[in-house]
Amino acid sequence: MTERDDPLVHVPAGPVPSSRGGERFLDLVRVMARLRGPGGCPWDHEQTHRTLARHLLEETHEVLEAIDADDRDRLRDELGDLLLQVVFHAQMAADDGVWDVDDVAEGLVRKLIRRHPHVFGDVEVTGADEVLVNWERIKADEKAKHGVEDDIPATLPALARAAKVQRRAAGWGFEWRTREGAMEALREEIEELEHAEASEDVEEEVGDVLFATVAVARRLGVDAESALRRTVRGFADRYERFTALLSERGIDLDELPEAEARRLFREAR
Repeated sequence: MTERDDPLVHVPAGPVPSSRGGERFLDLVRVMARLRGPGGCPWDHEQTHRTLARHLLEETHEVLEAIDADDRDRLRDELGDLLLQVVFHAQMAADDGVWDVDDVAEGLVRKLIRRHPHVFGDVEVTGADEVLVNWERIKADEKAKHGVEDDIPATLPALARAAKVQRRAAGWGFEWRTREGAMEALREEIEELEHAEASEDVEEEVGDVLFATVAVARRLGVDAESALRRTVRGFADRYERFTALLSERGIDLDELPEAEARRLFREAR
C-alpha cells in the first residue's frame, strides 16, 4: 500500500479556502507540464534543479521586498513567481520518474497535521510562541536529531539562523521565559562588550550581543531578520534626506562635529 492509499492520511473537513478551490493551480501544473513536454520550450527543457537554484533565491527575496513594502498586489505577483519555481522543480522530478507535485503536497499535508497536534490532536497550547516551540520539538523528534544546529542550512542569514537555533533549544526546554530575563541577558552581554579589548574578544562579544538581541526579539514576538531589514531600509532613506539637508545648507560633513552630525541626522527624520 502506498502513502496515498494510507487511510490514516486525510485532510480534515473544513471550509473551502476560495470559490475556485485550487482550480487555477491545476492549470499551472498543466502549463508547466506542457512547457517541459514534447514541442515545449527549449529553455525549460534545458533546466535542472541546480540551474534553477539562483532563480528560487531571487524570487524569495522579491517576495520579502513586497512584504516589507506592504504591497499586496506585488506580493500576489511575486508569490506567483515563487510558486512557479516549486512547480518547475516538481515537474522536473516527475519527468525523471522520481516524484511529482502531488507527492510534494501530500508530504506537506502530513507534516502540517503532524506538527499541529493542538489543532488535529488533543494537545493544548497557550499561544503562538508555544506553537513554534512545539514545532521545533516535533521536527527534532521526527528526524532523531539532538543538536540545535542539526539540518539548519548554513546559508541561512545569521539572524534568522540564530532565531531558529533558539526556537529549537526552547523546544527542549531552554529559553528565557520572561521579557525581563531576556533583557537582563542582553544588558550583561553589552557590559562585557564594553570591557572587551582584544580584537578577537570584541568579535566574540559582538556576536553574543547580537545573539542576545535575537532572544529579546523572540520574547517580544518580533522577527529580528525582518526588523533589521526594515531598519536598514529606513536608515538608507534617512541618510539620503540627511545628505540633501547638508547640501542645502552648504555644510561639509567631514568638518561637522559628531554631536552636530547626530543632531542633523535626527532632524532628517
